Amino acid sequence: MAVIPIRTLPDPVLRQKAKKVPGVDPSIRKLIGNMIETMYEANGVGLAAPQVGVSLRIAVICMPEEEAEEIILINPEIIKKAGEREIEERCLSVPGYAGMIKRAVSVTVKARDINFKEIRIKADGLLAQALEHEIEHLQGVLYVDHLVSPDSLKKVTAADSENEFQPD
Repeated sequence: MAVIPIRTLPDPVLRQKAKKVPGVDPSIRKLIGNMIETMYEANGVGLAAPQVGVSLRIAVICMPEEEAEEIILINPEIIKKAGEREIEERCLSVPGYAGMIKRAVSVTVKARDINFKEIRIKADGLLAQALEHEIEHLQGVLYVDHLVSPDSLKKVTAADSENEFQPD
């Protein structure tokens, strides 16, 4: 496996709508493995394929709890959202910044796993935030598109980021 450079704004791949994955083959498995390694190396909670320059509907997520397993999402879509909350969010593709946005309290997602079997995930809290964040990447949408106000975007330092998890 290899760590892949993470694309940052204004890279145009981040604004493209990613293509559906027709099935899982060795190249897709390798991409997913590289994405997981890249996510861990960057201390992210999630990573979407466009963030590593691949315009495919693939995302990986791993919650910061001990022994949490990676969630692999192929062709994910949010089928239900409930509630609304205002939270601070960051993104590996917008380094050095954080902003206040509105996210759902809970989401239900339909996707395919690494074996291309359909899965459903119901989540709240950080996992719901990460799911919504990563799936939006696949639509070419970044959290900065949802800022409560332009003034809510603030510069953060490396010290601010320590021990703080971000969706990707």
